[in-house]
Amino acid sequence: MLLSKKGLLMKKNIILLAILLNIANLTTPNQEKLTDEFRDFEHTTSETIKEFYRLNHTCQTLDFVISQKQKYATFDRLKMSIWDAIALLDTIVDESDPDLSLSQSVHAFQTAEKLRKDGHPRWLILTGLIHDLGKVLVFFEEPQWAVVGDTFPVGCAYNNKVIFTSYFAHNPDINNPTLQTQYGIYPPNCGLENIHMSWGHDEYLYTVVKNYLPPQALYIIRYHSFYAAHKENAYDYLMNDYDTSMMQWLQLFSNYDLYSKNSEPINITELMPYYKELVTEYFPEIINW
Repeated sequence: MLLSKKGLLMKKNIILLAILLNIANLTTPNQEKLTDEFRDFEHTTSETIKEFYRLNHTCQTLDFVISQKQKYATFDRLKMSIWDAIALLDTIVDESDPDLSLSQSVHAFQTAEKLRKDGHPRWLILTGLIHDLGKVLVFFEEPQWAVVGDTFPVGCAYNNKVIFTSYFAHNPDINNPTLQTQYGIYPPNCGLENIHMSWGHDEYLYTVVKNYLPPQALYIIRYHSFYAAHKENAYDYLMNDYDTSMMQWLQLFSNYDLYSKNSEPINITELMPYYKELVTEYFPEIINW
């Protein structure tokens, strides 16, 4: 369902005011985590996250993914800027994330700032800032299981490196023998660009920004939640040489995306001139969502 222009404007104004009042000089209260404590689904997973993945693994069928790609191929739901999307992001709580209790925009700036401090290219810093903007799918009344969480290929057998693999037991595709072979409907090493991934904010944002960013940035945006591949080295049998060459960027980015979630103070007001210039370098004022 589309948001009315009046309703969206009111929501954006409220959100923007909250951002200016609450996080201009934010210090997050979270205790620092050790590296091996991130993504600890085995020991720290809440029932809410377990239920999220039960729904996600049950409902993300091949037919659903194809229908979602068709549904969002028109880019006629909303016209807004990158900054509008960042403002909207702060009203979203990611039900799949065991590590993030701070606001989405703070995570975006923290990721980007760590990349900037380490001297990475401007396109990669920008990727850090915007990589989760596809979560605005929530405002199109999509359930969270169709927006966030780890992504995985559909149309072939589920690799045991996907988290909570047992939850696929109730996915209708499990009963289709063709979809439960190693390669399923795909030729060996056909490349991830020819694979249907579970639907969510990665694929959606990729389609929105694919005309504006370099290939490395687009690859990171499209597959940054594909942890089974870039963290667990799974699904190499579906990848081609291009995927192999790009995996280094995913692994590099994942370190900043994951381990930037901390209590380090961040002054967004001071950072805005740099990031406004950076966003303007790559994007027009308004884009179609």
